[in-house]
Amino acid sequence: MKNYTTFEEIEYDLKRLSLERQIALEELKGVKGELKDDLKPVHWMQTVFKYASKYGSLLLLKKIIK
Repeated sequence: MKNYTTFEEIEYDLKRLSLERQIALEELKGVKGELKDDLKPVHWMQTVFKYASKYGSLLLLKKIIK
């Protein structure tokens, strides 16, 4: 626990903590936005098509080799 000797120290720490809190809230807003974008159906479809194309190309390569 910190011992304060002046009111300026208290005000400084309160201002610093307030700014840290605001920064944390803004970071959470950014994470929320990214999560919303990741859960959109368009993003899911892109992921499905990407893996389907990889799987299809592997099957094609396997048939060519045999």
